Amino acid sequence: VQLQASGGGLAPPGGSLRLSCAASGFTLRDFTIAWFRQAPGKERDRVSCISSKDRSTFYADSVKDRFFISVDSAANTLYLQMTNLKPEDTAVYYCAARSGNLCLESRFFGAWGQGTQVTVSS
Repeated sequence: VQLQASGGGLAPPGGSLRLSCAASGFTLRDFTIAWFRQAPGKERDRVSCISSKDRSTFYADSVKDRFFISVDSAANTLYLQMTNLKPEDTAVYYCAARSGNLCLESRFFGAWGQGTQVTVSS
């Protein structure tokens, strides 16, 4: 079981980035999958999630209507499209998967990608 995150980088305020998380060794759609982020000195927070039960999605209030989570089943890849980026979005972003069908806190996710840095700055 492996998750490989990519797509981070530097973007200006108001800009966009798309993060990718390629899975190997398991089928993403059979799991509850999520994006988390962690800024320096802060806890790892859930950003967005897709439940394995009914494919319902969750977004943190801080990213609603700006970030969009999706899965490409053929590519077995999870995406996070980030638009209208703000400096407070700066963090290391992680993709994660769990076998249960609820979008829970980070401690309930057993498989993690390595993280990709997103920096929003002019």
